[in-house]
Amino acid sequence: MSAISGRGATVNQGSARFALPAREADGDWLDARDSLDGAAPPLRTSVTPERARTIISRNQSPDIGFDRSINPYRGCEHGCIYCFARPTHAFHDLSPGLDFETRLFAKPEAATLLRRELAAPGYVCKPIAFGTNTDPYQPIERDHRLTRACLELLAETGHPVTITTKSDRVLRDLDLLHAMARQELVSVCLSITSLDPRTARTLEPRAPHPARRLAAVRRLAEAGVPVQVSIAPIVPQITDHEIEALVAAAAAAGARGIGFIPVRLPHEVAPLFRAWLDAHYPDRAAKVMAVIQAMRGGRDNDPGFHSRMRGQGPWAALIAQRVTVAARRHGLGRERIMLRTDRFRPPLLPGTQMSLF
Repeated sequence: MSAISGRGATVNQGSARFALPAREADGDWLDARDSLDGAAPPLRTSVTPERARTIISRNQSPDIGFDRSINPYRGCEHGCIYCFARPTHAFHDLSPGLDFETRLFAKPEAATLLRRELAAPGYVCKPIAFGTNTDPYQPIERDHRLTRACLELLAETGHPVTITTKSDRVLRDLDLLHAMARQELVSVCLSITSLDPRTARTLEPRAPHPARRLAAVRRLAEAGVPVQVSIAPIVPQITDHEIEALVAAAAAAGARGIGFIPVRLPHEVAPLFRAWLDAHYPDRAAKVMAVIQAMRGGRDNDPGFHSRMRGQGPWAALIAQRVTVAARRHGLGRERIMLRTDRFRPPLLPGTQMSLF
């Protein structure tokens, strides 16, 4: 398979788990008109409104540091080839491949749904995580502003929130983040996988340049917003040589802590990743997969709790040791930033009378 300009996946294969049919990687009639010279048509991005019934997702995973999250969007235009959320598109009869990064869904009533759920009797406040499945600051947030609308409500109610993103677009909400940080209600994590623009462009083709992400770390830190950097994922034989440089750059930008995850390849992500390797790194594809399998118990993926986030064996241990040593050298912590929950006040619903006390 050959690379497709501006996209991560090289194929649009269906899902064997759900008998999903294969899809042709083509665009609309405008694409056909624009490619009369015989070149492959560019893939356009479409956004469809999704009428969700709820907005807070719950999980009970013992190796994840939160029990609730919000995803204003489904699918992600950043196109990260390794994204563990790709298989979720198969649930909607769409391909985890190119469909995931070109056929997106937005939840226009996200803030309205959030207000209703936060106001529900018996709601117990705990930090809500953004960026757990798809990036809350992917390019379509520029126009839809759904993440912004949810953050405004969380700020209004004094509700804590954590944000993980690959985009410096998070700075557009710096006014909210600064105010929430003063009340210990927010932390931000910037994901940076490589300092090499060429590597980043193939791994995550529509995510911002690594330098822009580091600049965002610096601005957040200067504004008093607790910010960390996540090297997620670390791809052996492709980005692992950058571990020490990434930790040093994060520290220089003002990050408070560092985290990492070795690359994970669940379900349909594994064949998509293999096809991507063949297109971009044919000289080392076999070596990359051999190391990944060495960290995953001889398989492409290890779904076990705890081990899925750290891997196992000598390769995984070496990566963990390198991150730990580099973090210690630069004074970066690994502890979780604690946020306050005692400031939360349930929001009023439309038509609700305010309390006299």
